[in-house]
Amino acid sequence: MIRIIPRLDIKGPNLVKGIHLEGLRVLGKPEDFASRYYQEGADELIYIDAVASLYGRKNLLEIVRRAAQDIFIPLTAGGGLRTIDDIKNLLRAGADKVAINTAGLANPSFIKEAAKVFGSQCIVVSIQAKLREQGSYECMTDNAREKTGKDAWDWAREAVDLGAGELLITSVDREGTGKGFDVSFIRKIAEAVPVPVIACGGAGTPEHFHQVIQEGRADAVCAASIFHYHRLKALTTIDQYQEEGNIEFIRRNRETTEFLKNRISPTSIQSVKEYLLNAGIGCRIEEKARINAP
Repeated sequence: MIRIIPRLDIKGPNLVKGIHLEGLRVLGKPEDFASRYYQEGADELIYIDAVASLYGRKNLLEIVRRAAQDIFIPLTAGGGLRTIDDIKNLLRAGADKVAINTAGLANPSFIKEAAKVFGSQCIVVSIQAKLREQGSYECMTDNAREKTGKDAWDWAREAVDLGAGELLITSVDREGTGKGFDVSFIRKIAEAVPVPVIACGGAGTPEHFHQVIQEGRADAVCAASIFHYHRLKALTTIDQYQEEGNIEFIRRNRETTEFLKNRISPTSIQSVKEYLLNAGIGCRIEEKARINAP
């Protein structure tokens, strides 16, 4: 069963979104978006603190804690996790899984220890992959700010050997562009590892979901802009947000003009799932929308 997973990038208390993981702009409160995604039938949610590793912040605890009170689907949270206690605190706050990137590359034994303590089913290794001139892909850290010199395909296989139960593969070059997933790279990893692969970076149309599932053999698809801008257009007001990050977008307008230029057509989770079902891809659709759920 294919999973459709909205990704919520967090900076401070805000939901943010950029292109190539850069130029983060504030969109509003993450709980507003998360609640709607749950109601629309999201299979899971992924929260990533976009600047946790850079600033040493740990803002996700309260955000995850609030989400777990009202949202009853799996929650994955990551960003700035460096110790077993960091993971333990997130799981206690309500996360079902954690995503590890920077600390895992710096200290691979951290992944092995985390899988031993919490079980591989809790450990998602996040790989931010950037295409190099020679055609290989390099692992990036700190929200794709820092190069590592590590080959992404080699690291994917190593991470699974260390105990990762799932891989979140984000194409830095495609992220936020709406030009489609890096299907060939996703497929290369999916064929090389025995654990589920989540494709992320580049969703602009429902067809892109179908392509990365059918041709890329992804087990799940994670997306942000295509869902955020559908949700943002539906909002009438956003009453509270803190002045952190690029807030000019939210001040000026909440329409989708800039992102339509990037070929992103704002789409609901329901319409993506209906498209996939019509194309013969199995995915879970609730008989009744969760909008009326308690």
